[in-house]
Amino acid sequence: MLYYLFEYLENQYQLAGATLFQFISFRAAMAVISSLLISMIFGKRIINFLRKQQIGETVRDLGLEGQKEKQGTPTMGGIIIIIATLIPVLLFAKLDNIYVILLIVTTLWMGTIGFIDDYIKKFKNDKEGLKGKFKVLGQVGLGLIVGSVLYFHEDVTIKEQVPVEIQTAMVSADNSMVLLHNPSSKEFKAEEKSTKTTIPFLKDNEFDYADILSVFGDGLRDYAWIIFIPVVIFIITAVSNGANLTDGIDGLAAGTSAISVIVLGLFTWVSGNIIFSDYLNIMYIPRIGEMTIYVAAFAGALVGFLWYNTFPAQVFMGDTGSLTIGGIIAVIAIAVRKELLIPILCGVFLAENLSVMLQVSYFKYTKKKYGEGRRIFLMSPLHHHYQKKGMHESKIVNRFWIVAIMLGVLTVVTLKLR
Repeated sequence: MLYYLFEYLENQYQLAGATLFQFISFRAAMAVISSLLISMIFGKRIINFLRKQQIGETVRDLGLEGQKEKQGTPTMGGIIIIIATLIPVLLFAKLDNIYVILLIVTTLWMGTIGFIDDYIKKFKNDKEGLKGKFKVLGQVGLGLIVGSVLYFHEDVTIKEQVPVEIQTAMVSADNSMVLLHNPSSKEFKAEEKSTKTTIPFLKDNEFDYADILSVFGDGLRDYAWIIFIPVVIFIITAVSNGANLTDGIDGLAAGTSAISVIVLGLFTWVSGNIIFSDYLNIMYIPRIGEMTIYVAAFAGALVGFLWYNTFPAQVFMGDTGSLTIGGIIAVIAIAVRKELLIPILCGVFLAENLSVMLQVSYFKYTKKKYGEGRRIFLMSPLHHHYQKKGMHESKIVNRFWIVAIMLGVLTVVTLKLR
């Protein structure tokens, strides 16, 4: 909203300083500051409100150290993250940008699913919350919306770099003119619809989902949505569930997510900047730079939430927060065409997901084969395994953060490591 206000003031009255709002970097900085202040100042009031309403965590006895002390801690704190993200976005972003609209829809959609789940757990006294099939249905629904918009919307395009021969002239020793050819020079083509994405670590690092169908005939390339939309659904479901599983001890989900989001913010900014995308030889995506404001606000909200969520936590995000975080991260990665980097960037989420899948699968297999279920880990998800080994949860969180930082750095390195 402020963007449009200052644009009007600049056009009508040539107000000094109004041009600052034309710069993405300035608005992103303002979004970070605003989200931090909102989450830290108003977050305390929301926590007090949740406490007065007795919306506290009901802890199942898993035999973990320090578990009983968490009983009654306010939950559903994901509301803080959502509010602290959306308010700066509404103030500083261009609200007609398709990527910003898509992220707002994602936040409200996943936030609603998580809120319903937390509401059922607390007010309906059902520890299982929203049934798994309804959660998955909601994630699939969001995947259909996101996939369809990214595939069909006219504003979702790319500009590719293509080599062109540029002739330059120089004078030879005999004063004659010699024409030189520089075939490595690049220029940007016109905007075009494309289902291309980026494959890390490869020199020719672009992959088109349409190529999968082209094997059966070039005429099928127009039906690439048959491949693209299911992939989007799978990624959103996997990442949101991964974030949900990671939210098990104080500060783990919010901290690792903040690291991933900051890295995605860097990718968003360079992919939307024609100069840096040319220098780094990466895909230029028109209009995606505006998404940087949303990513900045989201990162600030996560860091601000950590103020109250680090050990000992004064509030838990609940599914209201964890499902929303996973959904937003997935959509950002898909929009910036870096979804194949998610296993690296969100390696902590992946490890938590795999630990549960392996534990359950191995338990069922050994029970069927030996009549008694056996375990790979002392407990899953993975962070509980280390708790069972006697490691304090703050040490587990700090080490997971370190791993997340290393994975984030590796993800950034893929810009040049090919």
